[in-house]
Amino acid sequence: MKTQLALNSEIYSSVELIDGQAPDWVEIIPPGPMVVGRDGRRWLFDELAADLVQSSFVARAIDLPIDWEHATQRRASVGLESPASGWIKSFETRNGGLWAKVEWTPRGALQIESREYRFLSPVFDYETDSTRIVQMVSAALTNKPNFLLTALNQENPENTPVKLSPALLAALGLPETATEEQAIAATNQLKTTAQAMNTERPNLEQFVPRADYNTLLSRATNAEQALATHKTGEHNKAVDELITSATQAGKITPATVDYHRAMCQDEAGLQRFKEFVAAAPVVADASGLGAKADPKTATALNSEEQAVCQQLGIDPVEFAKSKQSEG
Repeated sequence: MKTQLALNSEIYSSVELIDGQAPDWVEIIPPGPMVVGRDGRRWLFDELAADLVQSSFVARAIDLPIDWEHATQRRASVGLESPASGWIKSFETRNGGLWAKVEWTPRGALQIESREYRFLSPVFDYETDSTRIVQMVSAALTNKPNFLLTALNQENPENTPVKLSPALLAALGLPETATEEQAIAATNQLKTTAQAMNTERPNLEQFVPRADYNTLLSRATNAEQALATHKTGEHNKAVDELITSATQAGKITPATVDYHRAMCQDEAGLQRFKEFVAAAPVVADASGLGAKADPKTATALNSEEQAVCQQLGIDPVEFAKSKQSEG
Protein backbone atom coordinates (compact mmCIF):
# COMPACT_ATOMS: atom_id res chain seq x y z
CA MET A 1 0.00 0.00 0.00
CA LYS A 2 1.46 3.39 -1.02
CA THR A 3 0.68 6.93 0.02
CA GLN A 4 0.85 10.07 -2.03
CA LEU A 5 1.54 13.67 -1.12
CA ALA A 6 -1.57 15.74 -1.71
CA LEU A 7 -1.16 19.46 -2.29
CA ASN A 8 -4.49 20.92 -1.31
CA SER A 9 -4.51 24.23 -3.13
CA GLU A 10 -8.29 24.37 -2.87
CA ILE A 11 -9.11 22.98 0.58
CA TYR A 12 -9.73 26.14 2.52
CA SER A 13 -10.35 27.18 6.07
CA SER A 14 -11.25 30.77 6.69
CA VAL A 15 -8.98 32.31 9.32
CA GLU A 16 -11.33 34.20 11.64
CA LEU A 17 -9.84 36.91 13.83
CA ILE A 18 -10.45 36.84 17.57
CA ASP A 19 -10.63 40.37 19.00
CA GLY A 20 -8.67 41.53 15.98
CA GLN A 21 -5.86 39.06 16.68
CA ALA A 22 -4.68 36.04 14.67
CA PRO A 23 -6.29 32.95 16.25
CA ASP A 24 -4.30 30.38 18.23
CA TRP A 25 -6.44 27.49 16.90
CA VAL A 26 -7.38 27.05 13.24
CA GLU A 27 -9.33 24.39 11.40
CA ILE A 28 -7.09 22.38 9.05
CA ILE A 29 -9.37 19.54 7.82
CA PRO A 30 -13.17 19.94 7.69
CA PRO A 31 -15.38 17.39 9.50
CA GLY A 32 -15.31 13.88 8.03
CA PRO A 33 -15.48 11.07 7.62
CA MET A 34 -15.56 12.02 3.92
CA VAL A 35 -13.90 15.25 2.82
CA VAL A 36 -15.30 16.03 -0.65
CA GLY A 37 -13.62 18.20 -3.27
CA ARG A 38 -15.37 20.56 -5.69
CA ASP A 39 -14.40 18.24 -8.52
CA GLY A 40 -16.03 15.27 -6.77
CA ARG A 41 -12.93 13.57 -5.43
CA ARG A 42 -13.02 12.37 -1.84
CA TRP A 43 -10.63 11.82 1.04
CA LEU A 44 -11.32 9.80 4.15
CA PHE A 45 -10.80 11.47 7.50
CA ASP A 46 -12.21 9.07 10.13
CA GLU A 47 -11.13 8.18 13.67
CA LEU A 48 -8.27 6.02 12.41
CA ALA A 49 -7.08 8.87 10.18
CA ALA A 50 -7.12 11.22 13.16
CA ASP A 51 -5.12 8.72 15.22
CA LEU A 52 -2.57 8.27 12.44
CA VAL A 53 -2.17 12.02 12.00
CA GLN A 54 -1.64 12.48 15.73
CA SER A 55 0.78 9.52 15.98
CA SER A 56 2.91 10.64 13.06
CA PHE A 57 3.07 14.22 14.37
CA VAL A 58 4.14 13.07 17.84
CA ALA A 59 6.69 10.64 16.39
CA ARG A 60 8.30 13.38 14.26
CA ALA A 61 8.65 15.57 17.36
CA ILE A 62 8.98 18.77 15.30
CA ASP A 63 6.57 21.59 14.49
CA LEU A 64 4.97 21.68 11.03
CA PRO A 65 5.30 24.84 8.94
CA ILE A 66 2.57 27.12 7.68
CA ASP A 67 4.01 28.95 4.68
CA TRP A 68 2.67 31.27 1.95
CA GLU A 69 1.04 29.75 -1.13
CA HIS A 70 2.59 26.29 -0.55
CA ALA A 71 6.11 27.58 -0.91
CA THR A 72 7.45 24.53 0.95
CA GLN A 73 6.34 22.31 -1.93
CA ARG A 74 6.69 24.74 -4.85
CA ARG A 75 9.69 26.94 -4.04
CA ALA A 76 11.85 24.95 -1.61
CA SER A 77 11.94 22.02 -4.05
CA VAL A 78 13.78 24.23 -6.57
CA GLY A 79 16.08 25.91 -4.08
CA LEU A 80 14.05 29.07 -3.46
CA GLU A 81 13.14 30.58 -0.11
CA SER A 82 10.04 29.26 1.64
CA PRO A 83 9.77 31.11 4.94
CA ALA A 84 7.15 30.19 7.51
CA SER A 85 4.22 32.36 8.44
CA GLY A 86 3.51 30.16 11.46
CA TRP A 87 4.24 26.84 13.12
CA ILE A 88 1.78 24.08 14.02
CA LYS A 89 2.45 23.05 17.63
CA SER A 90 -0.24 20.39 18.12
CA PHE A 91 -3.43 18.88 16.67
CA GLU A 92 -6.86 18.27 18.12
CA THR A 93 -9.95 16.55 16.73
CA ARG A 94 -13.16 18.55 17.11
CA ASN A 95 -16.53 17.30 15.89
CA GLY A 96 -14.88 15.09 13.29
CA GLY A 97 -12.56 17.81 11.96
CA LEU A 98 -8.87 18.48 12.54
CA TRP A 99 -7.76 21.64 14.32
CA ALA A 100 -4.22 22.90 14.79
CA LYS A 101 -2.71 25.08 17.47
CA VAL A 102 -0.53 27.66 15.71
CA GLU A 103 2.27 29.94 16.79
CA TRP A 104 2.31 32.71 14.16
CA THR A 105 5.42 34.59 13.09
CA PRO A 106 5.16 38.38 13.48
CA ARG A 107 4.80 38.86 9.72
CA GLY A 108 2.28 36.04 9.42
CA ALA A 109 0.16 37.38 12.27
CA LEU A 110 0.30 40.91 10.79
CA GLN A 111 -0.88 39.76 7.36
CA ILE A 112 -3.76 37.83 8.89
CA GLU A 113 -4.80 40.70 11.14
CA SER A 114 -4.61 43.15 8.24
CA ARG A 115 -6.66 40.74 6.07
CA GLU A 116 -3.88 40.37 3.53
CA TYR A 117 -4.40 36.60 3.88
CA ARG A 118 -7.66 35.04 4.97
CA PHE A 119 -7.53 31.30 4.22
CA LEU A 120 -5.55 28.20 5.11
CA SER A 121 -4.81 25.29 2.78
CA PRO A 122 -3.36 22.01 4.19
CA VAL A 123 -0.94 19.53 2.62
CA PHE A 124 -1.27 15.92 3.71
CA ASP A 125 -0.30 12.34 2.84
CA TYR A 126 -3.07 9.87 2.02
CA GLU A 127 -3.45 6.24 0.97
CA THR A 128 -4.05 5.74 -2.71
CA ASP A 129 -6.44 2.82 -2.17
CA SER A 130 -8.60 3.95 0.72
CA THR A 131 -7.87 7.70 0.30
CA ARG A 132 -7.48 7.83 4.09
CA ILE A 133 -5.47 10.82 5.31
CA VAL A 134 -2.52 9.48 7.32
CA GLN A 135 -0.13 12.38 7.93
CA MET A 136 -0.08 16.17 7.86
CA VAL A 137 2.86 17.72 6.00
CA SER A 138 2.30 21.47 6.14
CA ALA A 139 -0.27 24.20 5.52
CA ALA A 140 -0.28 27.48 3.65
CA LEU A 141 -1.84 30.93 3.79
CA THR A 142 -3.67 31.54 0.53
CA ASN A 143 -6.29 33.86 -0.97
CA LYS A 144 -7.76 31.67 -3.68
CA PRO A 145 -11.49 32.23 -3.36
CA ASN A 146 -13.50 29.57 -1.63
CA PHE A 147 -16.37 30.10 0.76
CA LEU A 148 -16.80 26.55 2.14
CA LEU A 149 -14.49 23.99 3.70
CA THR A 150 -14.19 21.91 0.55
CA ALA A 151 -11.34 19.94 -0.99
CA LEU A 152 -9.86 19.97 -4.50
CA ASN A 153 -6.39 18.49 -4.20
CA GLN A 154 -3.70 19.24 -6.75
CA GLU A 155 -1.53 16.13 -6.50
CA ASN A 156 2.22 16.43 -6.22
CA PRO A 157 3.59 15.10 -9.53
CA GLU A 158 6.41 13.39 -7.65
CA ASN A 159 3.89 11.13 -5.81
CA THR A 160 6.41 10.91 -3.04
CA PRO A 161 5.88 7.80 -0.89
CA VAL A 162 5.64 8.42 2.82
CA LYS A 163 8.44 6.93 4.89
CA LEU A 164 7.09 5.77 8.21
CA SER A 165 8.85 7.18 11.23
CA PRO A 166 11.09 4.64 13.00
CA ALA A 167 9.88 6.06 16.32
CA LEU A 168 6.26 5.51 15.32
CA LEU A 169 7.00 1.94 14.22
CA ALA A 170 8.85 1.26 17.46
CA ALA A 171 5.89 2.60 19.45
CA LEU A 172 3.67 0.16 17.56
CA GLY A 173 6.07 -2.71 18.23
CA LEU A 174 6.98 -3.05 14.53
CA PRO A 175 10.37 -3.28 12.77
CA GLU A 176 11.63 -0.41 10.63
CA THR A 177 10.87 -2.49 7.53
CA ALA A 178 7.14 -2.63 8.36
CA THR A 179 4.72 -1.52 5.67
CA GLU A 180 2.03 1.12 5.97
CA GLU A 181 -0.59 -1.61 5.98
CA GLN A 182 1.10 -3.30 8.95
CA ALA A 183 1.27 0.01 10.82
CA ILE A 184 -2.43 0.63 10.25
CA ALA A 185 -3.27 -2.92 11.33
CA ALA A 186 -1.23 -2.46 14.52
CA THR A 187 -2.95 0.85 15.21
CA ASN A 188 -6.35 -0.75 14.72
CA GLN A 189 -5.43 -3.53 17.13
CA LEU A 190 -4.32 -1.05 19.78
CA LYS A 191 -7.51 0.92 19.32
CA THR A 192 -9.67 -2.21 19.56
CA THR A 193 -7.89 -3.29 22.72
CA ALA A 194 -8.29 0.15 24.30
CA GLN A 195 -11.97 0.27 23.45
CA ALA A 196 -12.49 -3.20 24.89
CA MET A 197 -10.79 -2.17 28.13
CA ASN A 198 -12.98 0.92 28.36
CA THR A 199 -16.28 -0.71 27.47
CA GLU A 200 -16.11 -4.25 28.84
CA ARG A 201 -17.21 -4.77 32.40
CA PRO A 202 -16.63 -8.01 34.31
CA ASN A 203 -19.59 -10.17 35.27
CA LEU A 204 -19.73 -9.58 39.00
CA GLU A 205 -21.50 -12.91 39.51
CA GLN A 206 -18.27 -14.64 38.49
CA PHE A 207 -16.06 -12.78 40.97
CA VAL A 208 -15.79 -12.30 44.74
CA PRO A 209 -13.82 -9.74 46.74
CA ARG A 210 -10.25 -10.79 47.43
CA ALA A 211 -10.79 -10.83 51.21
CA ASP A 212 -13.80 -13.14 50.84
CA TYR A 213 -11.83 -15.36 48.48
CA ASN A 214 -8.96 -15.65 50.97
CA THR A 215 -11.40 -16.51 53.76
CA LEU A 216 -13.09 -19.20 51.68
CA LEU A 217 -9.71 -20.59 50.61
CA SER A 218 -8.57 -20.77 54.23
CA ARG A 219 -11.76 -22.56 55.25
CA ALA A 220 -11.42 -25.04 52.41
CA THR A 221 -7.78 -25.73 53.31
CA ASN A 222 -8.64 -26.24 57.00
CA ALA A 223 -11.54 -28.52 56.11
CA GLU A 224 -9.31 -30.55 53.80
CA GLN A 225 -6.68 -30.91 56.51
CA ALA A 226 -9.32 -31.87 59.09
CA LEU A 227 -10.72 -34.50 56.72
CA ALA A 228 -7.26 -35.95 56.13
CA THR A 229 -6.61 -36.07 59.89
CA HIS A 230 -9.97 -37.77 60.45
CA LYS A 231 -9.26 -40.36 57.75
CA THR A 232 -5.82 -41.07 59.25
CA GLY A 233 -7.34 -41.49 62.70
CA GLU A 234 -10.03 -43.83 61.41
CA HIS A 235 -7.43 -45.89 59.54
CA ASN A 236 -5.16 -46.19 62.57
CA LYS A 237 -8.13 -47.16 64.71
CA ALA A 238 -9.08 -49.93 62.26
CA VAL A 239 -5.48 -51.21 62.23
CA ASP A 240 -5.32 -51.26 66.02
CA GLU A 241 -8.61 -53.13 66.28
CA LEU A 242 -7.59 -55.72 63.69
CA ILE A 243 -4.15 -56.33 65.25
CA THR A 244 -5.68 -56.67 68.72
CA SER A 245 -8.28 -59.10 67.38
CA ALA A 246 -5.66 -61.15 65.50
CA THR A 247 -3.39 -61.27 68.54
CA GLN A 248 -6.21 -62.40 70.82
CA ALA A 249 -7.23 -65.04 68.28
CA GLY A 250 -3.67 -66.39 68.19
CA LYS A 251 -3.26 -65.59 64.49
CA ILE A 252 -0.18 -63.46 65.15
CA THR A 253 2.25 -63.24 68.01
CA PRO A 254 3.04 -60.11 70.01
CA ALA A 255 6.55 -60.15 68.60
CA THR A 256 5.22 -59.55 65.08
CA VAL A 257 2.78 -56.74 65.92
CA ASP A 258 5.10 -53.90 64.82
CA TYR A 259 5.82 -55.70 61.54
CA HIS A 260 2.13 -56.11 60.72
CA ARG A 261 1.36 -52.52 61.78
CA ALA A 262 4.00 -51.21 59.39
CA MET A 263 2.46 -53.26 56.59
CA CYS A 264 -0.90 -51.57 57.22
CA GLN A 265 0.20 -47.98 56.43
CA ASP A 266 -2.38 -47.61 53.63
CA GLU A 267 -5.76 -49.10 52.72
CA ALA A 268 -4.20 -51.68 50.41
CA GLY A 269 -1.91 -52.93 53.18
CA LEU A 270 -4.79 -53.08 55.63
CA GLN A 271 -6.83 -55.14 53.16
CA ARG A 272 -3.95 -57.59 52.64
CA PHE A 273 -3.59 -57.97 56.43
CA LYS A 274 -7.31 -58.71 56.74
CA GLU A 275 -6.97 -61.44 54.12
CA PHE A 276 -3.91 -62.85 55.88
CA VAL A 277 -5.64 -62.98 59.27
CA ALA A 278 -8.69 -64.67 57.78
CA ALA A 279 -6.56 -67.45 56.24
CA ALA A 280 -3.83 -67.79 58.89
CA PRO A 281 -3.80 -70.73 61.36
CA VAL A 282 -3.69 -70.16 65.11
CA VAL A 283 0.01 -69.92 66.01
CA ALA A 284 -0.27 -68.65 69.57
CA ASP A 285 -2.23 -69.30 72.74
CA ALA A 286 -5.24 -67.06 72.53
CA SER A 287 -5.43 -66.82 76.30
CA GLY A 288 -1.88 -65.63 76.49
CA LEU A 289 -1.27 -68.06 79.39
CA GLY A 290 0.79 -70.59 77.45
CA ALA A 291 0.29 -74.36 77.21
CA LYS A 292 -0.51 -76.28 80.31
CA ALA A 293 2.77 -77.30 81.89
CA ASP A 294 3.54 -80.85 82.75
CA PRO A 295 2.95 -81.40 86.47
CA LYS A 296 6.40 -82.89 86.78
CA THR A 297 8.02 -79.80 85.27
CA ALA A 298 8.39 -76.38 86.73
CA THR A 299 9.10 -74.63 83.51
CA ALA A 300 6.25 -73.15 81.44
CA LEU A 301 6.61 -72.33 77.76
CA ASN A 302 5.83 -68.83 76.55
CA SER A 303 3.62 -68.19 73.52
CA GLU A 304 6.54 -67.91 71.11
CA GLU A 305 8.00 -71.24 72.31
CA GLN A 306 4.62 -72.86 71.99
CA ALA A 307 4.35 -71.54 68.42
CA VAL A 308 7.78 -72.95 67.55
CA CYS A 309 6.77 -76.34 68.97
CA GLN A 310 3.55 -76.33 66.99
CA GLN A 311 5.23 -75.33 63.74
CA LEU A 312 8.09 -77.86 64.14
CA GLY A 313 5.91 -80.67 65.52
CA ILE A 314 7.82 -80.82 68.86
CA ASP A 315 6.14 -82.06 72.02
CA PRO A 316 5.85 -78.99 74.30
CA VAL A 317 6.56 -81.13 77.35
CA GLU A 318 9.78 -82.48 75.87
CA PHE A 319 10.75 -78.96 74.75
CA ALA A 320 10.16 -77.73 78.31
CA LYS A 321 12.23 -80.53 79.71
CA SER A 322 15.09 -79.74 77.37
CA LYS A 323 14.80 -76.09 78.23
CA GLN A 324 14.83 -76.92 81.94
CA SER A 325 17.85 -79.15 81.56
CA GLU A 326 19.69 -76.42 79.65
CA GLY A 327 18.83 -74.04 82.32
